Amino acid sequence: MSAKNYWLAFGIGVSAGAAIALLYAPQTGVKTRKQIRKRAEDAGDYLEDAGNYLKDQAERLSDEAQKAIKRTKGQVGYAVDKAGDAVNTAVKSAQSLV
Repeated sequence: MSAKNYWLAFGIGVSAGAAIALLYAPQTGVKTRKQIRKRAEDAGDYLEDAGNYLKDQAERLSDEAQKAIKRTKGQVGYAVDKAGDAVNTAVKSAQSLV
């Protein structure tokens, strides 16, 4: 499940839960509105924290990917140099035979 679908499903679930809670809540409208306001603020804080966490993880993964790319470039460069040396040696050997 992609992150977008996850958050969409999460939002739908939160909304459905809130709607059901409102329908069955045996309290005054003023108290209910205060609870809704507080929960909305809490949800905003949670989403902000989740966004910051995801951003940090994305940055960390990006850094790791960059390191892996640099490592791979170095390994490929080394392999190309070794292959070039082997070809040069083979060419010299072939020339000495002729």
